[in-house]
Amino acid sequence: MKSLLPLLLCAVSLTACARAPDDASAAASPQAGQGLARAAAGSVDERAIRALQSINPRIEVDHVGKAPLPGFREAVVGGQMVYISDDGRYLLQGALFDVVEKKDLSQAGMAEVRRRLLATIPASERIVFAPADPDYTVSVFTDVECGYCRKLHQEIDEYNRLGIAVEYLAFPRMGPASEDFTKMVSVWCASDRRQALSAAKADLPVPKRDCTSPVARHYDIGQRVGLTGTPMIVTADGTQMPGYMPPADLRAALDRLAAEAGAAPAAAPSPSPARAPGSGGSS
Repeated sequence: MKSLLPLLLCAVSLTACARAPDDASAAASPQAGQGLARAAAGSVDERAIRALQSINPRIEVDHVGKAPLPGFREAVVGGQMVYISDDGRYLLQGALFDVVEKKDLSQAGMAEVRRRLLATIPASERIVFAPADPDYTVSVFTDVECGYCRKLHQEIDEYNRLGIAVEYLAFPRMGPASEDFTKMVSVWCASDRRQALSAAKADLPVPKRDCTSPVARHYDIGQRVGLTGTPMIVTADGTQMPGYMPPADLRAALDRLAAEAGAAPAAAPSPSPARAPGSGGSS
């Protein structure tokens, strides 16, 4: 895990560094330049936020609340969980693991942040590949250049057949100044985004276009939800899946999460015969 302290000490926050300054959609975002966390005046949560901002006044705190560790509050900054002592003096960074329960306790707070941040992205900004009546919907931060993003898209028909709707968000992993970023802006500005995304992932030419696109804002949100690589699959409850997952494995994982949450998962369709790579996702 990368160290957060140097980022806290910089002149600007991690998410401000990641944002493309000339993208109008980023400037228009209600979350631009601020975090999601709010705290009552004089509360221990406010003390934690003040402690973080004493290191860097411009950091964005997306979550603050009671930590599973006695005497500490938890906070999410730049997509990472930190723990601040109730007196505001000490800061710990990293996962908090319950040895008895065999559980990473930091994930609940991260899941809440992912849910809240993803809820700020309207349906009109997502590129959706979905069956008529999906059992599950996942958000996928994708890049048109990465191999596993392309592999996932080659199998998009099978994800859909298994009852999984895929809603793509943009994360050009090479950054705002890259050709990758420009290509993804062209995809999101295309009249047929689905066709343009499929073409880009197949190394086919995509006409260069420019518009007020959401790509910079998606990139910023990806940073804030803890993205470290693409594709990043996030479930409706904010759970982050471990990178690329084959369709049947993702369906099984979603069924397990539904069972743990007390919901009865729908019966999964039977596996289909293997298909040649690249046969799906060309709509």
